[in-house]
Amino acid sequence: MSSKQLVTNVSSLKGTIQVPGDKSISHRAVMFGSIAKGKTTVTGFLPGEDCLSTINCFRKMGVRITQTGEYVEIESDGINGLKEPKDILDVGNSGTTTRLMLGILATRPFHSVLIGDESIAKRPMGRVTNPLRQMGAVIDGRENGMYTPLSIRGGDTVGIQYHSPVASAQVKSAILLAGLGSKGVTTVTEPALSRDHTERMLEAFGAAVIRDGLSVSIEGGQTLTATEIKVPGDISSAAFFLAAGAIVPNSRIILKNVGMNPTRTGIVTVLQKMGAELEITNERIVNGEPVADLTISTSNLTATEISGDIIPALIDEIPIIALLATQADGQTVIRNAEELKVKETNRIDTVVTELKKMGAMIEATDDGMIIHGKSPLHGAEVNSYGDHRIGMMLAIAALLSKSDTILQDADAIAVSYPNFFDHLTELVKED
Repeated sequence: MSSKQLVTNVSSLKGTIQVPGDKSISHRAVMFGSIAKGKTTVTGFLPGEDCLSTINCFRKMGVRITQTGEYVEIESDGINGLKEPKDILDVGNSGTTTRLMLGILATRPFHSVLIGDESIAKRPMGRVTNPLRQMGAVIDGRENGMYTPLSIRGGDTVGIQYHSPVASAQVKSAILLAGLGSKGVTTVTEPALSRDHTERMLEAFGAAVIRDGLSVSIEGGQTLTATEIKVPGDISSAAFFLAAGAIVPNSRIILKNVGMNPTRTGIVTVLQKMGAELEITNERIVNGEPVADLTISTSNLTATEISGDIIPALIDEIPIIALLATQADGQTVIRNAEELKVKETNRIDTVVTELKKMGAMIEATDDGMIIHGKSPLHGAEVNSYGDHRIGMMLAIAALLSKSDTILQDADAIAVSYPNFFDHLTELVKED
């Protein structure tokens, strides 16, 4: 049975919160720690379901991992210490686990099988399995390796020069991780720069990575050395409270220790373009990743156009940007966001369908959406369709609604933000 959550209108949101650890960095900390020699410690880890799937997969390959809340210890003999799993590797709902782990498994001299939930079974894996096959991995699965379950027999891979048709950090990372365990040099060139957490963390673990514009290269045979990783707050999670602070009346929210990687801060750029009252303070670098504190206050927003090179830097934030646009003066247009169709849901259609139920004036296009503001929103029965980001966006929309909203499948939010509703309650109580 799907979980239901009642969300009601609020008069203001005030207070200070620290959003959960960055999901992308948490995944990579576990993966890289599992293939690095020695003992890696991770603080600020996101104990959401997706990241726990990553831990469970590497435990099945013999890596010793202890996890207590946001603290993780990983003891590994290095990439050559990974053992053939006796059981199927279940990635749950995690596309990051699936694609990045394929890159690691492609170079390992054993057989493994990956499976995920219903959502993962619909997500395209050919964008990763095809280049990994070019490197020499033997991969099979549904529709010739396009979809899970996937069977991988790795080993004896060689580096390639790959021109990716999409700007995708998951594709780039899978190929770079395969390159780490392959002979020669591997280079990935993208049509636009995708998030670069993998490159930064490879360097934190002691690997040499060469960046040249839209290309990144790695030489095979390098050894990763265990290190200490401090995970900053996830800007994709912070985005929901940044939006809430901007559009809920009489609000002021301080978000501490938020990751400000320039390949991820599209939401900040859009808020600034729309005229949001946003302050960035206490800027610093932690493990090669920029971090800062953000303060957002109720703002008079104006419409904007979002397209082109900024899209990869905010692809996960487009659902909440669509909500912001419903409360901005004028017409907002989002273009070049076709990638939304192959996320946990077809996010273009889902955002439009669910926000229309609440009275938004919004329409889908082939590669994005058009939103007319300002729209007064009303309560409705809405559904996350198992997509955590849709669920959080609808919960924030409900705060503006003049009647109660029932959010179906609200437990999907736990994938990336287990204490989302606790934080929401804290901010309401602070009023």
